[in-house]
Amino acid sequence: MSTKPNTPLKRTALHGLHLSLGAKMVEFAGYDMPVQYADGVLKEHLHTRAKAGLFDVSHMGQAFLRTRQSPMGGEDAHIAVAGAIEMLVPAEIRKLKKGGQRYSVFLNDKGGVLDDLMISRPLEDDRQGELFLVVNAAMKDQDFALIRKMLGDRVELQVADDRSLIALQGPSAAEILEEIVPGVSAQTFMTMRRYDWGGAGLIVTRSGYTGEDGFEISVPNKRADEFAKKLLAHPDVAPIGLGARDSLRLEAGLCLYGHDLNSQISPVEGNIAFAIGKRRREEGGFPGAERIIRELKEGPKRLRVGIRPEGRAPAREGVEILSAAGDKIGEITSGGFGPTVNGPVAMGYVPAEYSKTGTKVQLMVRGKALPAEIVDMPVVPHRYYRG
Repeated sequence: MSTKPNTPLKRTALHGLHLSLGAKMVEFAGYDMPVQYADGVLKEHLHTRAKAGLFDVSHMGQAFLRTRQSPMGGEDAHIAVAGAIEMLVPAEIRKLKKGGQRYSVFLNDKGGVLDDLMISRPLEDDRQGELFLVVNAAMKDQDFALIRKMLGDRVELQVADDRSLIALQGPSAAEILEEIVPGVSAQTFMTMRRYDWGGAGLIVTRSGYTGEDGFEISVPNKRADEFAKKLLAHPDVAPIGLGARDSLRLEAGLCLYGHDLNSQISPVEGNIAFAIGKRRREEGGFPGAERIIRELKEGPKRLRVGIRPEGRAPAREGVEILSAAGDKIGEITSGGFGPTVNGPVAMGYVPAEYSKTGTKVQLMVRGKALPAEIVDMPVVPHRYYRG
């Protein structure tokens, strides 16, 4: 999402570090962000798959959501804050375990996705009644305004602008981070823990946006540069820009809001029905529940699918998807070159009857219909650590 003309770009606490590392900077969601470093997107991508990549994702929105209706601490406090956020998302938050994390989506009244987000429940007894949220950079102002408007009498929202967010992703991530933050390697996928790092309070989740094992570390702004440099001092860690972040998530079959998800697309159509909790499917009680529950029972009319173009030509966002007979049936929402698979990878929406794996389609690339096939997602298997 672009900023208004002449609006100064925001900078993360690691901006100076990016420049010192020779990053090529671009505008992204109103921030001046590194798109790549000297090695380039291809090498950065492959390095993350082989060792560990460091990503500055401080442009994302971090916030603490706290109940106003129950004293902090205890199960009642968690039920109160969980009940509030469940008015906006279809996830099962009440039964989220202490120290657990869940992926979900904000919904509008028509069941369309307003944004996707991560919701974490603290492990500590005295922090029950609090949730830690991470939302997308381009949507954070709208997300926080929505929470305040719809839930303001039930919860207090504290936006954590004083914190940076650093992602360490790749097969070596746990071993490397353990040297700096002892105990972190015992965490499993989709959990959150707090640590003290030389007086700086860290919030660490074992999660990420690459399909690899890894962590996202929330660190105070004033210590972010020091922490990032500590990680980069390890020979297996390389700085990674937005270019490789995008190709990594594409191979992993992960959505980018505003491209693969939007306010007209439901989570069922988006092929992220796992974001809808079992109890919520039965009880409803979230925006757009009637449509979403119907689609869960009857199946959606369209579905996000993985697509592998034949040959070497990548199919970018907006490329038309044609049936084998040549009829337009959809369009690409994300696409590019997948360095791990050494070929083009894409995803897009097609009518449900064309969504079966192995279905032959065509992609209209530069005025020419090129053969492609519907494939399972992810095209590169996830390597999350589940213990």
